Amino acid sequence: MKIPFLNTSASERRDMILCGGISKTLMLLAVPSLMMGLVQSMMPLSDGLFINNIAGPYVASAVTYCVPILNMVVALSQGLGSAGMAVIGQANGRGDLAQGKKISSQLILLAFLLGIVSIPVMILLAFPISAIVTKEISDIVWLYLVLNAFAMPFYFMEAVYNAVKNAAGQPEATFVRMLLLLLLKILFNFLFIYLFPLGIVGCVLSSVLSNVIVCVMMFYELFVRESEEKLEWPGIHLDHAIAMDLLRIGLPTMLSSVMMNLGFYLINNEVQKYGAIVLNGQGIASNITSICFAMTGAFGPTVTTMVSMNMGAGKKDRARRSMWVGCAFSALTAAVLIAMIVPLVGPLTSLFTRNQEVLDMARTSLYIYIYSVIGFGVCMVQQGAFIGLGRTRIPLVISILRIWLLRYLFILATEKYLGVLSVFWGNLFSNLTAALIITLMVLRMPWESVLPNRPPVPQEERE
Repeated sequence: MKIPFLNTSASERRDMILCGGISKTLMLLAVPSLMMGLVQSMMPLSDGLFINNIAGPYVASAVTYCVPILNMVVALSQGLGSAGMAVIGQANGRGDLAQGKKISSQLILLAFLLGIVSIPVMILLAFPISAIVTKEISDIVWLYLVLNAFAMPFYFMEAVYNAVKNAAGQPEATFVRMLLLLLLKILFNFLFIYLFPLGIVGCVLSSVLSNVIVCVMMFYELFVRESEEKLEWPGIHLDHAIAMDLLRIGLPTMLSSVMMNLGFYLINNEVQKYGAIVLNGQGIASNITSICFAMTGAFGPTVTTMVSMNMGAGKKDRARRSMWVGCAFSALTAAVLIAMIVPLVGPLTSLFTRNQEVLDMARTSLYIYIYSVIGFGVCMVQQGAFIGLGRTRIPLVISILRIWLLRYLFILATEKYLGVLSVFWGNLFSNLTAALIITLMVLRMPWESVLPNRPPVPQEERE
């Protein structure tokens, strides 16, 4: 049985985004992103179940500490992907699908090269980072970072693959990739953490092997398999004009993601001073709430696609309405998730550990943490609209404001009185306040695109 939406061509999807009902179109595009968000959040959740129950609290604490550091590096590709999504989306919105394909292939090549460059950077960073943590997790942190460095090119390519598919209005492709990645990680976690108890080495092996397999399949789909969306591999030849456009537009978003994860790292530094047990409890709460953050934030890329395409077609009012509908759907999703998770906090945290100290910390933090997803979701949707307009400096400002000024300074100011709970109250305060601030900015924003309007690809290059 064929599902009509999944069997539409790129041009048919473009027509749906430009002319179809906004709510219906947004949900059709968002459902695969929501499912992908759910699957994506299941990865740290499944990792946490294996690591906490089998590898132990010290390995789990080290992984919790390292995740923002890895994300800081991967954030470069995510920022680049956001820029690519906006530029490709506007090219597709103008009907210049050939130009969209050319930008897509250049985006993937640029991401792969940046991933190669990041390998030695990650290895060098591992030494000072592991030297400043508590001795009980220092060696594990160093090994985890060094081994993960070699997976960076694959992480980078996956991030921009998502951007290419979302820009073409094909979010279900990113969902299929993420689902396959989850299944592979569960399989390899079982092999390398449970069956062959390799500890932190097993954690890294499961991630690296899963991502290598997925990237090989992804390359085949994009550059080898015959289809309407097949791309031409540019070899190692960068189109410098396109590359500079992507870097210029993507730099604020790249910095935004890096600064955001640097803030998470500094917050983890505050938490790790209380010991591995507290850091482990925070990690469990984060694993559970990652489902909520991923699903409410999943509307952001969908709104970027709808805004960029509609702006490319000159439909400003439709682009603006798409953003407000996305905000409403995100807030409703957050409310439903909160209502489902709060009554189940006890049983959910018990899946990860039987250590009562860890459980007490996880449960206390989760009861505070969970309500911040409403502000987070609204903020991500509106940032998606700014990215669709090419105004990528605004998400940079909001991320710095949300993580550094509102959250980190809140933690430093209240830690004396609230202790480690200042981290979780700071999360709630910063997300809600940032959502209010960016909403006020949206209300005052001129709906004009600042993206370059490149000439169409010549006919001889299309053939």
